[in-house]
Amino acid sequence: MLEEYFTNYNPNKDFTSLVAWKNARQVKKYFYSIILQRIHREEKFTLVHQIRKTLISITANIAEGYGRYHYKEAIQFYRISRASLYELKDHLITCFDLNYINMEIFKEGLKRIERAKITLNGYIFYTKKRSDNS
Repeated sequence: MLEEYFTNYNPNKDFTSLVAWKNARQVKKYFYSIILQRIHREEKFTLVHQIRKTLISITANIAEGYGRYHYKEAIQFYRISRASLYELKDHLITCFDLNYINMEIFKEGLKRIERAKITLNGYIFYTKKRSDNS
């Protein structure tokens, strides 16, 4: 299982130890397992495609930012990830407006997005502070 790999790996030297990345990953898993399953087939190449691209962008940009040498460069990738969370929130609203999901699923998706956004904002602030002190 993937979680076992993460626990055996040195968490101080990998993006997978970041709470921001972990929360973003939980958003991705929730959308793939719960929300994408409820969208009509005719949306496969429109809404579903957009949501998948957005979900992948969120965690991938955190990972890429973590791998950058300079803080300011890393922060730009974290900000792109944050923008993707906002885009995903709009897709979630669209899913609700089109009756693909009910209020309970909408609220849970929104809660996960907000948690990911808050922790990512905190990590951006932390990284910026480290950048200012270097």
